[in-house]
Amino acid sequence: MLIADDRLEAAVWLHGEIKTPPFSRAARIEAGFLLRRIQLGEVIGLPTSRPMPTIGRNCHELRIDDEDVTWRILYCLMTDAVVILEIFDERTRTTPKHVIATAKRRLRQYQRLTEKD
Repeated sequence: MLIADDRLEAAVWLHGEIKTPPFSRAARIEAGFLLRRIQLGEVIGLPTSRPMPTIGRNCHELRIDDEDVTWRILYCLMTDAVVILEIFDERTRTTPKHVIATAKRRLRQYQRLTEKD
């Protein structure tokens, strides 16, 4: 899952961005801080991050509370990068099916593009 020293070199953004607005400044900073910890090999658990095996192996959902909204960042841990699949605001307790389908499609595309011959 992680390279030898448990550090990932890159964050690969397949969709979305974390900027103010729509994120508050505090939420943007928290998201960046958490993503950096993940890049450094730290395992972040519930309630901040939860596994999302319905999307794929090593996929997770990061939750960022922000004033009156909760942001979700869907990401996948690859051997060389944290791959950001989707960023959206939480409106329900469950992840919408179309968001899961989009994240799966983006993950497949990334995997095809990075396959070694």
